[in-house]
Amino acid sequence: MKAFLLSVHVLAAIVLIGPITAAASVFPRYARVAAGARSYPAADPAADPAAAAALPVAAAMHRISRGYAVPAVAVPVFGIGTATAMGVLGDAWLIASMVLTAAAALLLVGRINPVQRRVLDGLRSGTTPGAVLSDVRRLGMVTGVFALLWAIVVVLMIVRPGSTTGV
Repeated sequence: MKAFLLSVHVLAAIVLIGPITAAASVFPRYARVAAGARSYPAADPAADPAAAAALPVAAAMHRISRGYAVPAVAVPVFGIGTATAMGVLGDAWLIASMVLTAAAALLLVGRINPVQRRVLDGLRSGTTPGAVLSDVRRLGMVTGVFALLWAIVVVLMIVRPGSTTGV
């Protein structure tokens, strides 16, 4: 049973958390390019093809960030199941991982997805590029913190202070 729970936990992390992190990290780049256009959507897409192509990519990154968020709940659910089966639920490294996971989830749901939506709405409505770029700059920082939280969780899962793996 432990092997099954751990397998589902790791697979869900790779298939769900990986794409969310990548999409959230890539979104600011394409939003920045789209905001760089004088007016979007451009009356003549040939006038600024990079900006014309950037908005659909940013929108796709937002759909991934938003759409994978709910199924990604499987990662901590199976992680807790695995920890319970292994008898390590009270270990400090696991508690730290759970706190960092909760912080990452709060960033995604409370900051990343809403700001991505606001940026997309601003780009589509013709909001001044300066206002959009201000949100995009802050979003870049937040997504960096989001990715860092996941990197720390992965290291904690591999190193597991006090583990008996000998690694």
